[in-house]
Amino acid sequence: MTGEPLPVGDSLFARMGGRKGVAHIVEAFYARVERDELLRPLFPDDLGPGREKQKLFIEQWLGGEAEYSERFGHPRLRRRHFPFVIDRRAAGRWVHHFGAALRECGVANADVATILAVLAPLAQHMVNADDDVPRTPLDDARLD
Repeated sequence: MTGEPLPVGDSLFARMGGRKGVAHIVEAFYARVERDELLRPLFPDDLGPGREKQKLFIEQWLGGEAEYSERFGHPRLRRRHFPFVIDRRAAGRWVHHFGAALRECGVANADVATILAVLAPLAQHMVNADDDVPRTPLDDARLD
């Protein structure tokens, strides 16, 4: 799993409401993370930078502008998540909250299903709790 864009092009991005819609979805997602006793400790104290990076990533992944890659290089999502000890339960909660955020923002059920069909396996790919991986943060390092 590399975080490559969904193969549906701009139509899905447009149905999400473009950049503004993606921002709203990510804000709704992070509101859930802030209240989640399991997930909140996995995130840094300041959620702002991660929230902004996720907006850029989701926008690009849905077929919008490639600003994420222009700024940070290849997503390399698994490597970027090594500093966080992620187990299967946490990955499942992440998907649950993202799906709930999509629904809250009025995304059609068929589009929610399409998105979660890719995000669920991707979230499980981030599981690293039992892996011997480097735990040093990458910050905003550009990975090409």
